[in-house]
Amino acid sequence: MAKTNTDNIELYCVRAEFGTYTKQFIDGNYVAIGWLPDNDLSDITTRDELYPLYKAEYPNDTSNVVIGQQVGQIARFLLEMKAGDYVITPAQDTEFIYYGVVEQNAYFFADNSDGCPYLHRKKVKWNKTPIQRSQFSVPFQNTIRSSLTVFYINHKKNFFTTIGKPELVPDNETKIEVDYYTSILNRILELDDQEFEILITHILNALGFEGSEHKGKVGDGGVDATGELNVANMAKIKLFVQAKRYKLGSKIQANVVKALRANIPAGGQGAFITTADYQPAAKEIAVEQGFPRIGLINGEQLVDILAEHWNEIPNEFKDKLSLKIGLVPN
Repeated sequence: MAKTNTDNIELYCVRAEFGTYTKQFIDGNYVAIGWLPDNDLSDITTRDELYPLYKAEYPNDTSNVVIGQQVGQIARFLLEMKAGDYVITPAQDTEFIYYGVVEQNAYFFADNSDGCPYLHRKKVKWNKTPIQRSQFSVPFQNTIRSSLTVFYINHKKNFFTTIGKPELVPDNETKIEVDYYTSILNRILELDDQEFEILITHILNALGFEGSEHKGKVGDGGVDATGELNVANMAKIKLFVQAKRYKLGSKIQANVVKALRANIPAGGQGAFITTADYQPAAKEIAVEQGFPRIGLINGEQLVDILAEHWNEIPNEFKDKLSLKIGLVPN
């Protein structure tokens, strides 16, 4: 049997109005957009054909930049997203995303009888069980924060590995060695408990948390660091962090994550940061309804965050870890 050309499988995100219509997407086995609601686009074959339709429908949009962006999204959905490509959409509970595969002869012009006002649709075979956003890498999670409705995602290796389909990783990405994360995490594991907890405090500072301070004592099993994030004075988040070094390959149990909840006061949120990973039950506990949310950062995600904010880490830790920009071992 011939090998599937995985390089041709693309990954897209299509939003459902902040999850408002995600249920209709999943139940109806489609993904949809809402521009040009009076135009069946079945016969459109080029992006250029969309411009006059868009300008006629939205005469108040006079900026070529805005028009180009919106037409680009319509064209991406209509002309670029093809059968066999994967698509994701965030759930209304933004802790989760759904993923599916675009089907053959996917486009159809619908009515809104199911309550979804987006009439341009493509048939999708959805995986009906959502996956936690936190299971993906930090770069992947950052990508899907885009303000666009329809956009391309280039972190295919992380996506396909996370959903359990490593055979779909593009050939040109399979050659990238995973030793990078292992080597960096082994350097981090050379820190003692207190050094690791203080490093996490510096990372909180780099992420914008004010008043971040080291609270923990060696072996106390409680809150190791705290910080408050003030988002342009529009929202404040008080974070209580547990930071623990665990052997690579190990997975933290649900009861360990659950124990952190007892140390999070009303109105606060938690974060558990480790060099290892988490058991599935631990991931469920972290977002259990009715309790403070606990963000889970595993070893690879920790490396991603450290790489992104390396320049803001004190020199003493840079020297201790013996890494240079890009987190390449010296």
